[in-house]
Amino acid sequence: MKLSSYLNPKCIYLNLKGDTKEDILNQMINNTAKNDKTFNDSLDLIKKSVFAREAEVSTAMGSGIAIPHARIDQYDDILISIGIMKEPIECDMADMKNKDLVKIFFMITAETLKNKIILKIMSAISKIAIKDKPLLEKIKNAKTSTEVYDLLSQIDVDIKNKITAEDVMDPTIKPVSPEDTLEDIARRLITEEKSGFPVVDDEGYFLGEMTERELISFGMPSYTSVMEDLNFFTIGEPFEEYLKNEKTTSIKGIYRSETVIVDRKTPIMEICLLIVNKGFTRIYVVEKGKYYGTILRSHIIKKVLHI
Repeated sequence: MKLSSYLNPKCIYLNLKGDTKEDILNQMINNTAKNDKTFNDSLDLIKKSVFAREAEVSTAMGSGIAIPHARIDQYDDILISIGIMKEPIECDMADMKNKDLVKIFFMITAETLKNKIILKIMSAISKIAIKDKPLLEKIKNAKTSTEVYDLLSQIDVDIKNKITAEDVMDPTIKPVSPEDTLEDIARRLITEEKSGFPVVDDEGYFLGEMTERELISFGMPSYTSVMEDLNFFTIGEPFEEYLKNEKTTSIKGIYRSETVIVDRKTPIMEICLLIVNKGFTRIYVVEKGKYYGTILRSHIIKKVLHI
């Protein structure tokens, strides 16, 4: 099914003006209520749901796109309203540490139990942002709502198949290189508040992962793992080796090569079993050797259980 199947050309708004995300969402909600009867019948619930969701976690996803959404009981429709700004506005992103200049708002309204379709639509929009920058620019600079509608008619939304790794993975987590130093990794772990990163080569082939564990373990004598009393270490030991080499030692030979990987079409239930029964906190999406994204436990909660 095409993404345009969920669009009403009358609910595509160009040259919106506003100082805040709230300004824009109010304009989009009120205009859509005038142009769509089903939407208007649930107007109060939709407005409450959209703003409640934004208050929890921002839906700005980067690349100048935000995807606000509402799940409404007994809402007998699925609708995407689109708002394109005359000038982009600054919005917090989901991690609440970074900001993005948002140019396009894709607002999705659907019935409460339509999680799968919402997720598939969000995944399709994300692919535009990540894989088709020229199309994204055309949408941002469209002159008419018909032009936007026609551009989005090119995009497929596969709602027949089950939710897969491709739908829930985060493709924006920047991998690290084997040539990165210990200091490089430590800085990113702290500033990005991550516990590990995928390691890839210059051509994007997946090599393994580098985590907090490998970083802390560097320089520790192997015999310390079996010793009960380590009080004989002086202050700074056993990390003197790390502190002397953090700027010059690469992670080549240090990162973990044996990790859990799945391909893009792996069903969500299989992924959940790996997380719940095997206790994995990170799963990497790899196909034909190439790295595509990372799945964390939090992604399952945010994108499936509490979309």
